Amino acid sequence: MNDMYELAIIGGGPAGTAAGIYASRKQLNTLFITKEWGGQSVVSTEIQNWIGTPALSGQQLATDLKNHLITYASNFVTIKEGNLATKVEKKDDYFTITVSSGESYAAKAILIASGSKRRQLPAKNAELFEHKGLTYCASCDGPVFAGQSVAVIGGGNAAFETAAQLLAYAKDVTLLQRNDTYKADPVTVEKVLSHPNMKGLLNVDVLEIIGDQFVSGLKYQDKNNNTEGTLSVAGIFIEIGMLPNTDYLDGVVAKDEYGRVIIDPWTQKTETPGIWSAGDCTNVLYHQNNIAAGDAVRALEDIYVTLRAR
Repeated sequence: MNDMYELAIIGGGPAGTAAGIYASRKQLNTLFITKEWGGQSVVSTEIQNWIGTPALSGQQLATDLKNHLITYASNFVTIKEGNLATKVEKKDDYFTITVSSGESYAAKAILIASGSKRRQLPAKNAELFEHKGLTYCASCDGPVFAGQSVAVIGGGNAAFETAAQLLAYAKDVTLLQRNDTYKADPVTVEKVLSHPNMKGLLNVDVLEIIGDQFVSGLKYQDKNNNTEGTLSVAGIFIEIGMLPNTDYLDGVVAKDEYGRVIIDPWTQKTETPGIWSAGDCTNVLYHQNNIAAGDAVRALEDIYVTLRAR
């Protein structure tokens, strides 16, 4: 067992990094654990909504986050890069965090910022065309397809929100849902589908992504009449759900039915005293880089007050 830290931060995306910077500013003896930097956006070719920067790649965002934290880490933040948290355990008045290297660390408080990953599309060539017209981040990549035909795969609120966003600049949007009903709120469905450039296809399975170097369309099966069809699109946006990176927290914090950490949005506290959480692994309504960073700062403010009040 290594030395006792005041705080352990798990995750190297916008939430975790923002928390690390604030922890250093507040001179908290902090352990920072991350497998890699940048979060989900690291794969994006161009991010246009990271506040303060008109456009940058996901790789550049990851580099900037890392350099920002290293610049101000000083003697307060110890960075353990290349390590994945594999287990968190509650002790008497502290926690232990075991990482993929087998090492174990102790901390009085923990901020969970381990994010989530997209549920992958189970269609032929989906992996081949990822980042070549097939994307899992409309807010990052949507504007690239201005004036072109695009498709959205999914039927929940996230899919319809993505479609609504794309309608602002795409030539037209087709939403494909594998079931015979939409899961999104009825008022949202009605509003989005009423747009003249919007079309919805129910009860269809996406079979294959087609193209040469980049996406040119997709093949689908219409389960209503057991026929196959082809849709010509330049971009395909996948919104079939998220998988939070929270398996290592089983039995330590309360999670919702999707595995997301339940937090109090006023403070970012979990139901376990001494553990806070922020970013895409939490059960907040919207998940975006800027929101994750802001939520992590709110968590650090509350963590600081809590630790220094002891």
